[in-house]
Amino acid sequence: MKEEMEQEIDLMEIFYYLRAKIGWLILAFVIGGLLAGSMTHFLIIPKYTAVSKIDMVSASCESVLNLSDLNLGTSLSEDYAELIKLRPVFNEVIDNLELDYDYEELQDMVSITKVGNTRLLAVTVESENPKEAQEIANEVADVTVTYIPKVMETSTPNIAEYAILPEEASSPNLAKNTIIGALVLLLIICGVYIVRMLQDDTVKSADEVQKEFGVMPLTVIPEGSLDEISDAVEHKKKGKKSKKNKKAGRR
Repeated sequence: MKEEMEQEIDLMEIFYYLRAKIGWLILAFVIGGLLAGSMTHFLIIPKYTAVSKIDMVSASCESVLNLSDLNLGTSLSEDYAELIKLRPVFNEVIDNLELDYDYEELQDMVSITKVGNTRLLAVTVESENPKEAQEIANEVADVTVTYIPKVMETSTPNIAEYAILPEEASSPNLAKNTIIGALVLLLIICGVYIVRMLQDDTVKSADEVQKEFGVMPLTVIPEGSLDEISDAVEHKKKGKKSKKNKKAGRR
């Protein structure tokens, strides 16, 4: 119980210590936000994301879609996703669009994911050029619907949605990075202050003496330098002498 009380007191001391530094902490928060925001805006190249979607359902005949077709399309979605990432698809996309990327570079730009618990696959492309992101996403979808039937011997998948031209950058997030930068610098400064406080073992008050040693001091030396204390004592003596002289003069 006693240790818990001491810990609580220590936490309160840290709180009051940091509160006394609130001006510097606010300044650190602002500077951290400005630095992170500036670096995000001027140093990080924005990227744009375009998404096309493919319906991987396979019909048993030209016009009828039964339950087995739906189940098959859903269960094979992950297989289709891996097939799309293979070299034949990406290399054909590179050739068709005359891109200056090799297979590995394009693979880093494109991600194929299953949309929830559906038979839809999302082709997500991230590029520094919004038009390029749109064109690659749509070309991957177009190549996929012709490549999958050849490999899997199934009917042609359907393109559920073509990618639209992204108008705003998907990354970096200026607001998010600014807040993170502000908080990081604030926490660093708080940490520095707390370490300095914990390393400072000087006794600053009579209460601290009683807390550390269990006894009350007999007297407390006033704050200030020795010269200031001496001047104050001398001034007090002169004041007393002048009062005595005035009283003697009246007599």
